[in-house]
Amino acid sequence: MFLTLLCLVQIFGVRGYGEVEFVLSVIKVLACVGFIIFAIIDVCGGVPTDPRGYIGTRYWRDPGAFKNGFHGFCSVFVTAAFAFAGTELCGLAAAEAANPAKSIPQATKQVFWRISFFYVVGLFLLGLLVPSDNENLLNASGANTAYSPFVIAFRLANVKGLPSVMNAVITIAVLSVANSATYGSTRTFQALASQGMGPKILAKVDKKGRPLPAIILQLCFGLLAFINLADAGPTVFNWLLALSGLANLLVMSSIRLAHIRFRLAWKKQGHSLDELPYKAPFGIWGSAVGLLLNILALMAQFYVAIFVS
Repeated sequence: MFLTLLCLVQIFGVRGYGEVEFVLSVIKVLACVGFIIFAIIDVCGGVPTDPRGYIGTRYWRDPGAFKNGFHGFCSVFVTAAFAFAGTELCGLAAAEAANPAKSIPQATKQVFWRISFFYVVGLFLLGLLVPSDNENLLNASGANTAYSPFVIAFRLANVKGLPSVMNAVITIAVLSVANSATYGSTRTFQALASQGMGPKILAKVDKKGRPLPAIILQLCFGLLAFINLADAGPTVFNWLLALSGLANLLVMSSIRLAHIRFRLAWKKQGHSLDELPYKAPFGIWGSAVGLLLNILALMAQFYVAIFVS
């Protein structure tokens, strides 16, 4: 059913993607803001149905915030990389934007604040509400949204109705990810093919700007979702998740390296930064630090895979 919805969205091209993503994003933002407000109240003991009363930093002390030490810390990098991916899609949308010189810088500037508020603050509050040894966390894999940490937080507080609402929001968030991934991958296929790095048929674009051959190819890969019905479905899902997470680290590393080389070449050719419509706030050094962190994250994954697993 969801794959059919994605097919319908692709029929309307970039406008369909933008409109659908706008609606889904509004729902996600409202849900995240609502959860953060609820979490602050619950941590302070203001939820009457929660028998735990004042929680504070109780779970950071017992059972502790970082389970399994350094290995546990490194083992979540792939999942984190998968979750953080997608912020670079605004660059792909530049080719089909009406005024990219204005819209792309605006979208880029919002990325930092979105990550800081929705990711960092949200996850910090989750760590205060849900103990790291909660047995239901081990079931939070694949499509088991009923065991999402957000849902568990509501259940621990004995709040009726909100777990179901959060399940619906999680499903909407998954649709949003699929919508963005469908748009981003098809445009990447088309760009590679147009530069001779892929089959020529994938470079074709119709009169409305839709790369239909690339869309058909991409949606065919969506049929892999039916693997989840097999007994080994969760294992396959985890492998696909790991491949996506590692690929995201490599993509983000290449973006940072490309920015460093671009800025150096721009200066070498006698150009000024004032000629650029948008300049990265932290310049070359910001990209260098980001590249170093990505390399460290990749090294951590090899450490987990080779020396611990």
